[in-house]
Amino acid sequence: MAGALFLGTALALTACGQQGTDPAATGSAAGPAPGNVEPDSHDGAPHHGENNGFKVPKEMSRGGEAAARKEAARIEPVLKRLWKAKIWDPKRVRAALVASGYRNVGSEQKPGTLTVQTMDSRFETDHYVTPEGTLIAFRVSRDACVTAFTQPTNYQVAVNGPYMETGCFEPKGGH
Repeated sequence: MAGALFLGTALALTACGQQGTDPAATGSAAGPAPGNVEPDSHDGAPHHGENNGFKVPKEMSRGGEAAARKEAARIEPVLKRLWKAKIWDPKRVRAALVASGYRNVGSEQKPGTLTVQTMDSRFETDHYVTPEGTLIAFRVSRDACVTAFTQPTNYQVAVNGPYMETGCFEPKGGH
């Protein structure tokens, strides 16, 4: 999770999509020319929405969201029990979810599919590390997902629409 946050910050700071770095070309040394600023951009960065559009999940239908919330309510007590028992490795988390009635039925893009995997690696000082814990995604329907994680410090369950290229999980990078 922290790796995704770091990556998102790093991408936002790279000014991806700008044509040049000459202060005169952007209107001033302090930032972009007024015509280049998107209303919802962070720090007035030009093309922020365009550069980060891959991080926006598709909207869920009312029925999809209701179904996802129902599944989240089923998954949350399982993760809570595992977390209290200090179980957050993917193999045992998967086994507990399968014992609760979830199963793999195909690719992560298809409804009814459970995905359980290690946490994303992140860069620390001079090398990559993979933190303890598990990432979980359950594709409830064409337009709805349950995503979750469990790790030594905490656990969380959420609902979201799918991402265009990566299914239920937020993409790590793009563009």
